[in-house]
Amino acid sequence: MAIFGPVIDVRPLFPRERQALLDLLRALEPADWAEPTICPGWDVHDVAGHVLNDYMRRLSGSRDGYGGAVFADDETLPAYLARTNDEFVRAGRQVSPQLLIHLLEHLGSQLDALWAARDLHAPADLNVSWAATDVDSPAWLDIGREYTEFWVHQQQIRDAVRRPGATRPDLMAPVLDVFARALPHTLRTYERPGGTAALLEVLGPAGGQWSVAWQGGRWQMVTSGDRPAARVSMDQDTFWRLATRGITVEEARARSTRNGDPELTAAMTTLLAVVA
Repeated sequence: MAIFGPVIDVRPLFPRERQALLDLLRALEPADWAEPTICPGWDVHDVAGHVLNDYMRRLSGSRDGYGGAVFADDETLPAYLARTNDEFVRAGRQVSPQLLIHLLEHLGSQLDALWAARDLHAPADLNVSWAATDVDSPAWLDIGREYTEFWVHQQQIRDAVRRPGATRPDLMAPVLDVFARALPHTLRTYERPGGTAALLEVLGPAGGQWSVAWQGGRWQMVTSGDRPAARVSMDQDTFWRLATRGITVEEARARSTRNGDPELTAAMTTLLAVVA
């Protein structure tokens, strides 16, 4: 669908991101694994275990066709994910850090092979609900979402153990690019005259500019928006933390510059690129 904008192929980045994570985990002291993270109730060991869960769930579902845990009666997707993620993390506390590292390395290469075999333009195995709920996602967006998941959890570990982030532009820029594809869904309730555009500017070496316009009765990603009716500018650290709720909307607004249509700029600073 054109609403999602141009294709992003993050597949070559998975081994690089994972190597940065493995190097980090191997350098941790025993006490570092117990450091609390921004994820409520989870320490560094738990977040690493959650990444392993992500690897196993995607291999089981997308490669092996296994449905996995079932939804409870009337359980929403956020509630289902919170429950099943917590169940795995609790069980994973029995696993040593050394074995976690080994499993991440072993299964990661299998996940790379899975992505490499995918047609980026085919329908996604799992729709990206924060990008659209009324149309199916393409595979490239699903795969991109997985890359952002792994990168963000690595950053959460780095924050917890006070290590510099994996913010090289080659690793970080695609994360911001994928997150920006949440803009049409973020603005979905605000109808405007045809051609009305809004611009998001993210400052920093990994940053960029993303435009959306009201076309065909909905907001869509566009190459550029002439004379945007709304413009929001923030630095790259603010943007990824806002998109994953590592900071609040109010904190993001305090660290941003907003011009133009106040409804649109207010909405743009609520952008969310995780299931919550």
